[in-house]
Amino acid sequence: MAEQKFVTFVIERQDGPNESSYTQEFDVPYRPSLNVVAALMEIQKNPVTRDGKRVAPVAWECNCLEKVCGACMMVINGKAKQACCALVDELEQPIHLAPARTFPVIRDLLIDRTVMFENLKKIQGWINVDGSWKVHEAPRQNPYTAQTCYEISHCMTCGCCLEACPNVGPQSDFMGPAPLAQALLFNLNPLGKYDEPKRLEAIMQKGGITSCGNSQNCEAVCPKDIKLTRYIAQLNRDVNIQALKNIFNN
Repeated sequence: MAEQKFVTFVIERQDGPNESSYTQEFDVPYRPSLNVVAALMEIQKNPVTRDGKRVAPVAWECNCLEKVCGACMMVINGKAKQACCALVDELEQPIHLAPARTFPVIRDLLIDRTVMFENLKKIQGWINVDGSWKVHEAPRQNPYTAQTCYEISHCMTCGCCLEACPNVGPQSDFMGPAPLAQALLFNLNPLGKYDEPKRLEAIMQKGGITSCGNSQNCEAVCPKDIKLTRYIAQLNRDVNIQALKNIFNN
């Protein structure tokens, strides 16, 4: 009978928002195609550390398990990733797991991403519909921008880009790449175009687009391969045009 192989996980834990962090190590039985979420589920079933100590189960968040919801984002071996698609066979071992500390930590690997949704409110990440669609055909999407809109719409609000961005954190009030890209998405919508000046004004404020340092880390870690750097550059052009309009309209 073949000897059972194990995968070692070094997990950064925290018992509450205001508690100090510490690490614990766990061994998980190896099996082919094992991903990080499945390994965490094994630890949850039997939360015993490598040295035989029974502890509280590790807290983390997951939902879809197929890289759609973005809930299982965490720092895996020093890089922000989705735990559901992080395969053990492709990771250097022992595997280090930590919470994304760009966001407030609730417990262990569980974080509070409220700030992302608050920033979506700032950029008015929605389409205002006045009811006219009930009696008239909706305007057609511009075929030249449809591909861009489709790509940006894949954003899961997972927070990988914010975790990787050196301009996001306590040292800055930068809203981050994801909300900026969403502003472009809704500006390109035929109905959202009417509120484009409001969105551009919002990202012209402190913490908006001028806080982007163009490090391009966001694009490197985006699990959906959204070309964030290109779209932020496009927004930068739109912001400059809007600024000129503001000057001449006053």
